[in-house]
Amino acid sequence: MLADEAENGDRFLRAPEQWATHHEPKGERFSARAAELLSQGPVLLLPSWERLPRTSKRMQPPRFAFEPVLRGLQPAGPDSLLGVVLPAEVFDSEALWAVDLRTALAERWDILVLLYGQGSVTGMNNSLVISAVLLRPRGAHQPPLKLFRFSGRDAQDAVEKDYQSLLGRGGGRTRHGYVLRDRPDPSASLAFEVHDPKIAELRAALAAYGSVTPLGDLYQQLPAVNLATDVGWICAAEDLGAVRLLGGRDITRDGETAPASEDTAWGRVPDTHLLAPGDLVVRAVGQPSDPGGLILAEVTAQDLPAAATHMVLPLRPREGLDPKLLAFAVMFLRTPAARSLTMWSGFRLTGSKLRALTIPQPDDALTKALDDVTAARDRLRVWQAEAETLLASVFLERTPAAARDNIIRSGQTLRLRVEAAALLDDLGHTVRTRFPYPVASRWRETEADISAGPSQATYATILDTAEVLLCYVAQLALALARTAGIELGAAADIKDKLASGRSGPGLGDWASVLQEVATSRKLKQLPSEHPLLKVRTLLADHGTADARKRLNDRRNDQAHQRRIDAVDLPRAITEALADLTHLLQSARFLADWPLIHLTAVRWNTLTRTAKVEYREMTGDHPVVPISTMTVARNDLESGSLYLRDSEHELHLLRPFLIGRDCPACRLWSTFHVDRVPRDRVVLKSLEHGHVLDDDTADLRTSLQHVHLL
Repeated sequence: MLADEAENGDRFLRAPEQWATHHEPKGERFSARAAELLSQGPVLLLPSWERLPRTSKRMQPPRFAFEPVLRGLQPAGPDSLLGVVLPAEVFDSEALWAVDLRTALAERWDILVLLYGQGSVTGMNNSLVISAVLLRPRGAHQPPLKLFRFSGRDAQDAVEKDYQSLLGRGGGRTRHGYVLRDRPDPSASLAFEVHDPKIAELRAALAAYGSVTPLGDLYQQLPAVNLATDVGWICAAEDLGAVRLLGGRDITRDGETAPASEDTAWGRVPDTHLLAPGDLVVRAVGQPSDPGGLILAEVTAQDLPAAATHMVLPLRPREGLDPKLLAFAVMFLRTPAARSLTMWSGFRLTGSKLRALTIPQPDDALTKALDDVTAARDRLRVWQAEAETLLASVFLERTPAAARDNIIRSGQTLRLRVEAAALLDDLGHTVRTRFPYPVASRWRETEADISAGPSQATYATILDTAEVLLCYVAQLALALARTAGIELGAAADIKDKLASGRSGPGLGDWASVLQEVATSRKLKQLPSEHPLLKVRTLLADHGTADARKRLNDRRNDQAHQRRIDAVDLPRAITEALADLTHLLQSARFLADWPLIHLTAVRWNTLTRTAKVEYREMTGDHPVVPISTMTVARNDLESGSLYLRDSEHELHLLRPFLIGRDCPACRLWSTFHVDRVPRDRVVLKSLEHGHVLDDDTADLRTSLQHVHLL
């Protein structure tokens, strides 16, 4: 080990006893002495970190004693191996002096391993981050770069084991480090987070929200008051024109501005530095590994007049931006992901890195969902305020009797609201009230049979409900795939069965459609808000797929006279119901997709809109009121069924699903094609299994158009 005498020998880094340690008293000979030792074997250098005096009064970048040492380091041969201990900023800083130094070093040396350690050296400040770099002479073939980071709080044995694992890797990641196969430009920052594969994956994943944009496209950075150089602006709180100067400690972890105190700084500043309501102030000093997101606050009128100090990064929203996008950006900044992506330089967050931070922006579907959640939150707050007001009125009425009556009367309304909201956590209630009529009516029958106790009829009803659920969703998938121009192979099997005219599709065919949708690569081309991607999730996980398979096996056993014994029936019902419940839970998206039966469509040529009368076939009863809506479409069909997705787009379901009155039970029912004999089309009701013959040429033509005939 070679140490500069200015560093007091090995005061901070003590070499193992078997190592030879050398001290070089003259800094100008340090590089030459290192070259001599390299000819004898590997060398670890501890050059002086002393800051050099300025050569002029003009402001210059910081200069250190180790810079000429690093620039003068020469390999003793092609196998030279050199380690150097330096401040971390040499490798992670984007300052000009650091960029020049890395570039000069790369002319002669390749970095094999770069380690960052925080609080890892006895006698040094625990917040200090140092780096140790392992170099070898630059060659034609550059090896992968290995980066490693740890802290003094980590268990030493675990760190050493993880480091040994990293050294043996040709790629990938360990807990504390990773292998960088493609070396960045020598001038680029080698900050650990900048090239971390986990950070790259996180940045790429953000696009799933809708889109991404740099924070600088949403906010512009304001100037801040430097308490060291702008001392002429500092004044007392009572001075005329004094404004509060916000420092890092004034921004609380709760996202608020702390009240002024005796330690608060005050100053008279230019108007360009003054904050305004809606501005953001972000703490600029901290640790990248701190839990939680960035510590920031949104400036309110109560905080003004104020300006930011150099310990805070002030941001102002750009004009003309949607407040919802800004609110989403603020939400993200408060997440741990935002802190990970900001690429801190040591313990300071720079304005350039904050402005370059990748911010997700919500698409229309997510924006609407956020609006719905916000509206729900606001409604709950109103209810809470009503409850608190009601409780406070107990002793404010004119008489105790009036107070009693008011509490009982108004309390009932609040209680009913809460009970109604709590029912939404009950899957059975959601299915009965919010699922499309074919599924909801079957589920109502299932619940009624279960309440009567175990029986063969109850068992059969559970299996029927499972088949109707899969059939309904499969019909949606077929209709949505057709309009999206996607051909499903499972549809060809259904076509063959219909062409035979003898037997129609069953549970296995509906499962095949949904399984293909869950795995087909063709669907990846669809936009993220397309409803077919929601259908894709029904059988996407193994648990739901396994539940579907077990129900299918039970259905086949029933069809082939393999009945459940009376002794085993209660257990079979319990297991089948659990699988059905699993399927219904995975199909919760149906609660946002009402089945719409259009009863009248009136097109207005002047306004280019259509006034539509419809019935929303939601819940377990077919008798529902007629509603109206106005849409900018002229291709809607009166009498047909449509799916209205969460974006309020209407998707035609004909001829996969047909709504009409059933001649057997006289109830409005939902039919699908069951068989196609030579002279007619046989339709089957999802609600009760009744069949209906249709001998019209129009239906056969429609089936041919969608390639089912």
